[in-house]
Amino acid sequence: MNTKRDKGPDNPWVRKTDPADEEGAAPEQELPPSPWSLEVPPRPAGDAAGAGTAGTAAAGTAGGAGAAGAGGPGQAGAAGPGQVGPGQAGAADGRPAPAGGESAGSGPWAGSGGASGATSTSSAWGDKVGPPSLRRPEPVKKKPSVPPLLLPVAAGIAVVLLIAVALVVLTGGDDAATPQPSPSVTVTTPPAPTYTPPPNAIAVEHGVSVVPASGWSVLATEKQGKQLVTYAPNGQARAFFWVRQKVDVAAQTYLLGIVEGETAGEIAQLGNVRNLACPRDVLVECVAISYTSTAKAGKVKGYVEVYKRKDGVLTALDFRSRADYAAKAESDAAPMKQSVIDSL
Repeated sequence: MNTKRDKGPDNPWVRKTDPADEEGAAPEQELPPSPWSLEVPPRPAGDAAGAGTAGTAAAGTAGGAGAAGAGGPGQAGAAGPGQVGPGQAGAADGRPAPAGGESAGSGPWAGSGGASGATSTSSAWGDKVGPPSLRRPEPVKKKPSVPPLLLPVAAGIAVVLLIAVALVVLTGGDDAATPQPSPSVTVTTPPAPTYTPPPNAIAVEHGVSVVPASGWSVLATEKQGKQLVTYAPNGQARAFFWVRQKVDVAAQTYLLGIVEGETAGEIAQLGNVRNLACPRDVLVECVAISYTSTAKAGKVKGYVEVYKRKDGVLTALDFRSRADYAAKAESDAAPMKQSVIDSL
């Protein structure tokens, strides 16, 4: 590698100079320092009035001919210590004054009130302008639109309310409503009996009586209800017709209790419980059952019927006869049963 400097005519990086030109050239004038490279002190708060007169007081008095002297730095409003050349004025900070004797506080760069130079602020965007926002603006929320179908419905409700208010106003809404009669509790009582028992009728209880058939008499030993009996020529009982009563029980319960008592200790064949058509309006339940059994004296045939009135009184007709006398006994029991039903 050659360390010598190539000064030949072919080197493009070497400027060609003439020695005669270099010796006769005038020295270049040194330029004054740039005002933009100087450090600007921050402006003290509340000094707007003093800053407004800084430019005009900084100008020095014009002197004789001589070299331009730069004014030394000093306080605002004081003249520079140096002399200035003709037609120039010294600035307070050492900068040359504007031509024509203009003061530093005037001109296109002078602020309001004569202030010179730039001012410093705490905001990069100025005192009255805020920094730009990088956030997107929030979308405007749209109000929910009312469905068109709800409009006629709302209108209809409003019309109904207006009509109701008008009716209340016209009819006097403050008037008390007509009191409705309270429902009364109906107590069912049996009608007054229209049946008049004959003189030979035997009273049982609760207004019920029985008229005995010919050849039938009351069994004196029976203390519950009235029991009629008929005897054979040998003095033995051939049939019974027993009228007895109970209160506030079910008709079928009372019926089955009587049958079980009559056939206790016997071989009995019971029929089904039957619902009878009640022969009187005062009756609410009418049931019956028939049976046959074998007792010590022979075969027995019988039936039980129960009639319940509206007042809760139950009347039972208990018929029982020997099988060989059952036909005659049933024919005698028919008018006796009718006399009991008539008296219910």
